Amino acid sequence: MSVSEKDRQLLSLLSENARMPVATLAKRLALSRTTVQARLERLERDGVIAGYTVRLSDEYASSLIRAHILITIAPKALSQVVASLERVKAVTALHSVSGSFDLIAIIAAPSIAQLDDLIDQIGTIDGVERTLSSIVLSTRINR
Repeated sequence: MSVSEKDRQLLSLLSENARMPVATLAKRLALSRTTVQARLERLERDGVIAGYTVRLSDEYASSLIRAHILITIAPKALSQVVASLERVKAVTALHSVSGSFDLIAIIAAPSIAQLDDLIDQIGTIDGVERTLSSIVLSTRINR
């Protein structure tokens, strides 16, 4: 999967606005529209671009209460716990990590009460032995 410097520039533009018209992308990259379209198709076909998504406005995102839940799981329970967490729509990301915890779940909820319920729900999943929660107060860098 070869990605050129122009491909990286294209991906950067798409990360700013995935709905940017091909004509606009072409103009900003100083390439023809057909060249940009061909690059997009190749990047999609090669799996570099896996899909397009919605980026929430800063105003809406800042209204959500986010938390990082550090999770210790029982031996051999990883796949079961991951499958259970995948069904929790408020889990926006799940990372395997090294150290005294096995996973970090990133969750977002519209209220403290709902966040509290989510944390309790995660704690009761079969295979979860222990959790430690940290509520995000502010985001200093978000790339």
